[in-house]
Amino acid sequence: MEFEEGQVIVLISTILVVFGVLFIVVLFTVFQRRKNKLLIDKQEAKKKYEKEIIETQIEIREETLRNISWELHDNIGQLLTLAKIQIQQASPENMEEISETISKSLTETRALSKLINPEFINNIKLKEALRLELERFNRLNYIEAKLTVLGEETEINQKHGIIIFRILQEFFSNTIKHSKATNLEVILKFKEKKIKITAQDNGVGFDVTKKSLNGIGIQNIKTRASLINALVKFESKPNEGTTLKINYYL
Repeated sequence: MEFEEGQVIVLISTILVVFGVLFIVVLFTVFQRRKNKLLIDKQEAKKKYEKEIIETQIEIREETLRNISWELHDNIGQLLTLAKIQIQQASPENMEEISETISKSLTETRALSKLINPEFINNIKLKEALRLELERFNRLNYIEAKLTVLGEETEINQKHGIIIFRILQEFFSNTIKHSKATNLEVILKFKEKKIKITAQDNGVGFDVTKKSLNGIGIQNIKTRASLINALVKFESKPNEGTTLKINYYL
């Protein structure tokens, strides 16, 4: 049975249309699946981010409570004990000394009350949080700490500020507990589209070519930095201290 030329053309056209429709259906299905996967991945990333924020706030709260406990015992408790002894031995000659001790106790208590305030944890402002943290180190004679702020201050995402502050808290904790450092300096440098943060101590340091940087603490820092699209880098040499650099892009 022979087909006329017109019938052949119609048949070929029909086949092409069918294949075209099938191709479009397949393409649409693939596109829709990818779109759905992207939406699911985005939702999962958002859940992970929110979970990390909550966990970070809890860690900061726990660290703050530990700090309050130590400060009440090591600083304010000792000042009040001293004031009590001075009052028991009060005389016209030492009244000024007693007044100075009590005034210092009040100043330390006011500083401590800022840490107790829930708003401090829930609405952390990075520069203020760092200032209070380093001032506390100096008050308790843990280490000689200094904060330097360069450039015009830029408002940053509050949740991102919480993440950055916790990253620095972990570095501070390692410095005070393990580095045997006597000095700690933090430089907060504001630029047009990024903030560069450098934290450095003069402790024992370590050889980065020999020591693994994949410990739990380091991994936590890297994971948290990636959540806010920040870059972190450690630099250290034996007996030359350790430096943490954070580049946060606005």
